[in-house]
Amino acid sequence: MDGLVADLLAEGDELDGLVGGLDARGLAAGTPAAGWTVAHQVAHLAWTDRWTLLAATDPEGFAAALGREFTDGLAAVDRGAAEGAGEDPAALLGRWRAGRAEVARVLAAVPSDVRLPWFGPPMKARSMLTARLMETWAHGQDVADALGAERVPSGRLRHVAHLGVRTVAFAFAAHGRPAPETPFRFELRSPDGELWCWGAEGAADRVSGPALDFCLLVTQRRHRDDLALTAEGDAARAWLPIAQAFAGPPGGGREPLR
Repeated sequence: MDGLVADLLAEGDELDGLVGGLDARGLAAGTPAAGWTVAHQVAHLAWTDRWTLLAATDPEGFAAALGREFTDGLAAVDRGAAEGAGEDPAALLGRWRAGRAEVARVLAAVPSDVRLPWFGPPMKARSMLTARLMETWAHGQDVADALGAERVPSGRLRHVAHLGVRTVAFAFAAHGRPAPETPFRFELRSPDGELWCWGAEGAADRVSGPALDFCLLVTQRRHRDDLALTAEGDAARAWLPIAQAFAGPPGGGREPLR
């Protein structure tokens, strides 16, 4: 748990290195997410941190706020990002920094058997920390793309990849399709050359390739055609275009770069 908290904080610090010195003009740069600037990306992370803290400290208040603020569905997500993007840059960045530090502190103290309410199924604190790291990395990719920055992939990608593996059935369900009857085998090459594996070695459905590409796939930050991933088996091949590690309805994904 301590390592996961440290990795979440490190992921936030890496993104802070990209946005910390930006002025209002820099934060207004457009990102690959339609209609979202760099400021929208940071504001969305701060918005989600606020909901995370509410879920961890006041589950009943979370449920009440959910019913009050999501009357028009996912429009609340865009509203939260737009409101934050309109803030003074120093205020927005300060709020995001304070919120992400508080999330790490609060979730680390939640008992391991407690499930916290969320927009989808309730989650234990460890899963919520992993989800926050995944979101920070994914939105950080949008920011890096907007700024033309190259990020050096790290071992923290294992957390993102793990979520991608765990959400195979969810991705099929989100598209109204039955989940595969047997688990896939995943073999992903880490940034330092290590082989990360999930699933039985003899599984008929297999996905392999660079861990970075896999993480870009499951967060829908790159189109499947732009990634060096290989799928064997009908179910695995059907999963690649719909992979989704984040909660909510099916994402629109990205257009091919080539």
